[in-house]
Amino acid sequence: MIGTAGAKPGVLAGVRVVEVADETAEYVGLVLAGLGAEVVKVEPPEGSPTRRIGPFLDDAPHPERSLHFWAYNRGKRSVVPDADPQARRRQMLALIGGADVLLDSTRGALARELGLAPGEVTKRFPALVHARMTPFGDTGPWKDFQASDLVHLALGGVMMNCGYDPAPGQRYDTPPIAPQLWHAYHIAGEQLAVGIVAALLHRLHTGEGQDVSCAIHEAVAKNTELDVMSWVMRRAPLFRQTCRHAVEQPTQVPNVGHTKDGRWCIAYGVSARDQANLVPFLERYGMQADLGRPAEGADLRARNVPGSAAGDESRAHVLEIIQRFIRAHTWENLPWREAQEAGLLWAPLRKPHENATDAHWLRRGTFADIEHPELGRSFRYPVSKWLSDRTAWQAGRRAPLLGEDTRAVLDALPGARPAASVPARPRPAAPPRLSPRGRPFPLQGVRIFDFSWFLASAGGTRFLAALGAEVIKVEWKENPDTRLAAMAPVGGRAAREKATAPLPGVTDPDMGGQFNNKNAGKRGLSLNIRHPKGLDIAKRLIAVSDVVAEGFSPGVLARLGLGYDVLRSLRPDIIYVQQSGMGGTGTYGRFRTVGPVAAAFAGTADMSGLPEPAMPAGWGYSYLDWIGAYGFGLAILGALYHRDRTGEGQWIDSSQCEAGIFLTAPTVLDWSANGRAWTRIGNRSPCKPAAPHGAYPCAGEDRWIAIACFDDAAWASLCRVAGRPDWRADPRFATLEARLAHQDALDAAVGAWTRGLDPYDAMLRLQAAGVPAGVCQTAEDRCDRDPQLAALEWLTEVTGTKIGRWPVAELPIKLSATPAYSGGITDRGAPCYGEDNHAILGELLGYSRREVDALAEEGVI
Repeated sequence: MIGTAGAKPGVLAGVRVVEVADETAEYVGLVLAGLGAEVVKVEPPEGSPTRRIGPFLDDAPHPERSLHFWAYNRGKRSVVPDADPQARRRQMLALIGGADVLLDSTRGALARELGLAPGEVTKRFPALVHARMTPFGDTGPWKDFQASDLVHLALGGVMMNCGYDPAPGQRYDTPPIAPQLWHAYHIAGEQLAVGIVAALLHRLHTGEGQDVSCAIHEAVAKNTELDVMSWVMRRAPLFRQTCRHAVEQPTQVPNVGHTKDGRWCIAYGVSARDQANLVPFLERYGMQADLGRPAEGADLRARNVPGSAAGDESRAHVLEIIQRFIRAHTWENLPWREAQEAGLLWAPLRKPHENATDAHWLRRGTFADIEHPELGRSFRYPVSKWLSDRTAWQAGRRAPLLGEDTRAVLDALPGARPAASVPARPRPAAPPRLSPRGRPFPLQGVRIFDFSWFLASAGGTRFLAALGAEVIKVEWKENPDTRLAAMAPVGGRAAREKATAPLPGVTDPDMGGQFNNKNAGKRGLSLNIRHPKGLDIAKRLIAVSDVVAEGFSPGVLARLGLGYDVLRSLRPDIIYVQQSGMGGTGTYGRFRTVGPVAAAFAGTADMSGLPEPAMPAGWGYSYLDWIGAYGFGLAILGALYHRDRTGEGQWIDSSQCEAGIFLTAPTVLDWSANGRAWTRIGNRSPCKPAAPHGAYPCAGEDRWIAIACFDDAAWASLCRVAGRPDWRADPRFATLEARLAHQDALDAAVGAWTRGLDPYDAMLRLQAAGVPAGVCQTAEDRCDRDPQLAALEWLTEVTGTKIGRWPVAELPIKLSATPAYSGGITDRGAPCYGEDNHAILGELLGYSRREVDALAEEGVI
């Protein structure tokens, strides 16, 4: 059995991180600390600004009682350098000189304090990984914009994918909804962590540090699912829906149902395959109504690609009968476990704290009780995102008291670490492969045998392909990956460039735009491992691979003859990383999930939306597929780093749900410390008080602007731009405290002003006045109108053999020495089915062309 967290070292044991960061990057430091790094947080004498973000223990604001600070700084050490500028500079230079990673969200202020020009930190410390989080990047027309979590979720397109169904006539009468707090920073933080570990791997082999930067705007803009590729490929806009995927043709029936006592359950999937399981299940309760089993000859293998299936009345009818069944039960008596056992994708929409007492997660070590000795109490935190047989997530101690570690850290400072002293392992014998960017890839010589599929696992190995790993994507025609979504248009690129309306898509599975986006840079192998010869080929290829990655249900690969014991016999230092919804160990191991179902289990779906009694809005795309993908990629990178330092491979059991649970720490802490369950907040900001704070209507159909005023200065600027001095004179709006008490009236006033404005003109005027504001952008906006994303080169053109040349998302992480490239070492889009059979089997196993053709005739490939 895989062990529990804390008993083993982290994959980054021995790595020192110096963190100079606010709320935009503290999550990155939390992840690095969880992976075993020593994270030294540098604070000003008054403490980090995040110590003043709520909620607070016993609702008593104080720098040492912020549950937000506790959540994002667990496991770190706090240092307050000398107040004298010269002494502080010497101490900071010594701290950085002894560090492996500098985590910096100061937008250049730290470099100026050190007396260094922009970009000179890594020149001064050539072995240092200088990881920088910026709101909008270093260049471009919006680089100096004011931002916030809400503004980033608006400009990045997340909000326009999330919210409620339109009113009759397909007109939206509610604003887009920002998912619960801090997710722009989670999204960007996950991706910057991937870049940091990739840079550490490169440094391990070469001794070379580098600058690694991530623009939050770019990271968030790539985190949506179908909307960008639907627009890029077919010029098709998507429309948000209640607690389900944004789609091209919205329906009016949500896939969440209301229990009789006011809770919610998701029932996902209405394909023939699903209905074959659904009808017998409902028959047990006499509630199948007029539903019949699928007709003879129906394709029961087909799966719904999330968000890509067109809605129709028959599907709506199935969902309405399911909702009738859910309404017949109370929350406690709802038989969702029985539905899962019947093969149905059902799950309760939990609140975050409900996972903290679930035996499945407690057995996996997902949570830990962390002692706060100065309070004489312990509190429950989510502390782990996956399990491993060799390493573990580190729970660490509680967040540091202000300056608690100053003397211990400063008194033990080493001198600057020269590059030559960094442990360096030789590169593979072959000369480094240069990307089209003219620089080497950071994952030189790494080969991944990739059984991943869907977004949650395939998206993770796509990151590694862009970082230079050779990724061999394995499929079999009886169980292929989902290829039919955001299809290439009839007429190809030429038709798209002339289009003024949505285009029809092709039906060729080798021409799926979404598949192309999440599998670019990989090689394609078709292989039937149920055939003895196919299993033998898989074993021989695994013996010359570094990593086996898979996204099947737990136990599938073992039953096919490729369990971890077999993999280790083929290569003792193999890294085996599996991704499933609930993890392979524990009582839920066989439960079925896709992204929305995982989000329901994790507690994130119920957190987003208007306050009750409104129904949850959830997410309009498979958010936990992306978060799962980032974690999947990070797990592989961390395991490679550990192996290259110790010689040990490992088995990692990664869970989509755990990836989501890890993000709920402030709400779990609020329950643990204050006994308070999360309640939905719409677009407001109770934890870092702001008013106005929301999405306001603008001129045009379904056009909105997000505005966030955290202080009186921003409010005064807003009043000047609006030409409304009377707002400042109104006692309801005179102070932040007053505005918070009168938010309904405030929102009505601001919305009346914005309603007639062009959203981009309003944004530019507000930004020029220093007010954080951003248009709630669609995929069309981001692709065709956003000058900042264009300046950051957020999309990269790659050529697929059949699909042709199309843009795909580039990694938002900018590595100065080893830049990513979405075309990978293949310099290509996603592979056609089995496209590289001859090349892979010939190059790696020595098969002749005739032998490969014979394998195809036998049904092996």
